[in-house]
Amino acid sequence: MTTELFCGGRIYSPMASDATAMAVTDGIVSWIGEDRTGRALHPGVRITDLAGSFVAPAFVDTHVHVTDLGLSLIGLDLSGCTSLEHCMRVLAEHTSSSADALIWGHGWDETGWPEHRAPSTADLDAAAPGRPVYLTRIDSHSAAVSTPLRVAAAGIESVTGFSEQSPLTAAAHHLARQTARSMITPDTRNRARTAALDSAAAQGIVAVHECAGPIVSGIDDFRELMATEHGVEVRGYWGELVETAEQARQLLGDTGAHGLAGDIFVDGSLGSRTAWVSSPYADGSGSGVQYEDVDAIAAHISACTTAGTQAGFHVIGDAAVSAAVTAFERVVAELGTPAVAACGHRLEHLAMVAPEQADKLASWGVIASMQPMFDALWGGSDGLYSARLGADRASALHPFARLASAGVALAFGSDAPVTRLDPWATIRAAVNHRTPGSAISPRAAFSASTRGAWRAGGVRDGLAGTLVPGAPASFAVWEVDELVVRAPKDSVQRWSTDPRAGVSPLPGLDPSSTSPQCSMTVHRGQVIHEK
Repeated sequence: MTTELFCGGRIYSPMASDATAMAVTDGIVSWIGEDRTGRALHPGVRITDLAGSFVAPAFVDTHVHVTDLGLSLIGLDLSGCTSLEHCMRVLAEHTSSSADALIWGHGWDETGWPEHRAPSTADLDAAAPGRPVYLTRIDSHSAAVSTPLRVAAAGIESVTGFSEQSPLTAAAHHLARQTARSMITPDTRNRARTAALDSAAAQGIVAVHECAGPIVSGIDDFRELMATEHGVEVRGYWGELVETAEQARQLLGDTGAHGLAGDIFVDGSLGSRTAWVSSPYADGSGSGVQYEDVDAIAAHISACTTAGTQAGFHVIGDAAVSAAVTAFERVVAELGTPAVAACGHRLEHLAMVAPEQADKLASWGVIASMQPMFDALWGGSDGLYSARLGADRASALHPFARLASAGVALAFGSDAPVTRLDPWATIRAAVNHRTPGSAISPRAAFSASTRGAWRAGGVRDGLAGTLVPGAPASFAVWEVDELVVRAPKDSVQRWSTDPRAGVSPLPGLDPSSTSPQCSMTVHRGQVIHEK
């Protein structure tokens, strides 16, 4: 057996609020307590001095698009563009230096631009003459596409969501995306996924849930990802509907997926006005896009339940959530609550959920996989959601407190590259929800990013996501002063809990605080990131 003693830190453990040392034996936490006792109990072992750092269970991100995230890290990231003119200038500069067959970019958001409009086909053709260009909006549910790529996507003009000049949505966007994907080389995909997983490890993340599918990423990318060797663990979800348990088992075998969940689209996004809502958008015509009906959703849940695997759906608008809840109700009536609850089925995003729906989901063991950064970026009375839906409807979005009080299990992620990999920012957003009464406590938010996230991925041993004897030694070391975290301009971030409370505190989570820096990430005893 090999034991290592980590001393001189501040250990986040339910065992003791004042623990300063932790022993790890063969990848398992074997002891937690005070430095002097730890040294006495473990003579002659290797000792790592934590130098006052904060040590906590490592994070799990429950909704990631690994290769997409990597493409934005190694290529064209448009999230910092402040205007349409700025966006096109960045595109032109990138195009001039790129020899790639396709220009793939992500992250533009026209809502804050002075021009108040999205990039057009003509804009892309002028900035990147003769080049296939695919630029996804920040929510990834619409894309600006150049003429050469439109030509390559045969038949695109005859499907739903097509526009000659505006960004493509719905089926037209999906066809353009699949065509663009086919132009990315295996080498580029490999570099992208490595960059994404390296970035995750550097943020104290030891596992991610890949939400893939025929539309989202394609089978080649998914199989390559599942075969990738990296310290960050990948749980792969394949978003494709089935009708029978036999089909479910066959698809799991063919893809190597862990579940048939993730981004099976029932609807789209509020930003692109493709989320399926029961009343029309306040700032535009229509009620979004319905991709699947109740019958198809129920058939998939029933098939996955019978096969003993997780099902899951992308639902944002209230009409989409209602369709999913109705489908679950049918399957519960068919197969019984215990069978459904045993699978830990998931709903991704779950933005517009009513109290009575939350109660039902809790009773069926359905997990809410959510992204608190959505509220931080687009919530509030002056945010994008209010513009799209009106202030009253928008105030009900992402009701973390309502779901938690109903007993719905919460699991948090980023939807990267839609929002950045920053687990502390995710927790901070949940704690400081922009609608009064919808926030949850720091400890609940941290649990949804650790223990809850492991449970959402099928690990329900009661130990994963904690630092107690017997738990996997998966933790991150953070540069946090003993009493305060120093932020830019000498501002101060206090610990989230007064040490006199007798519970392990978390770093400051007030709205003005900044995320601590990760100096080491360890997964099952193996260092996967070190600053």
